Amino acid sequence: MATSALLQAIPARSASRTTFRTPLCSRRTAFFRVRCTAEEEQREQAISTPAPPTPNPSPPPPSPKPKVSTKFSDVLAFSGPAPERINGRLAMIGFVAAVAVEAWKGQDVLEQIGNGGIPWFVGTSVVLTLASLIPLFKGVSVESKSKGLMTSDAELWNGRFAMLGLVALAFTEFVKGGSLV
Repeated sequence: MATSALLQAIPARSASRTTFRTPLCSRRTAFFRVRCTAEEEQREQAISTPAPPTPNPSPPPPSPKPKVSTKFSDVLAFSGPAPERINGRLAMIGFVAAVAVEAWKGQDVLEQIGNGGIPWFVGTSVVLTLASLIPLFKGVSVESKSKGLMTSDAELWNGRFAMLGLVALAFTEFVKGGSLV
């Protein structure tokens, strides 16, 4: 460490070899030799040449959009894009319809199903499922259509809450023994 500090403090000379004599103890005198192996041209070039100006880096090319699988087994897989979205959309429509019919006719959810609600449920399910699957089979991702307040995550959360709300409404009416409203 001390040797490198000493070598750095010595100005560059025209000779490429320099000898230093240093006493190691008081009785005996020992000598050692330090050689500089760097070429003077390299040293001058490293000291005097400033770094070349770096050009403005060009922005990286946009990454390609991830390819969305359109295989039936991938779209309808357990963790695929379709099942939770379709169930959430059906639950949102079902919850609003159940509360509206309950407020209008005074029937609870189980009465609504027993009084002709099954054909409406099946028809709505088929139409909404087809409307949800067609874009997915064409390769359109749900995230590409989400902007601002209406994001794909907001739709998932609203669907989850609607599923919970519909189950809670049916359970509450079952325990209560009649309509909630």
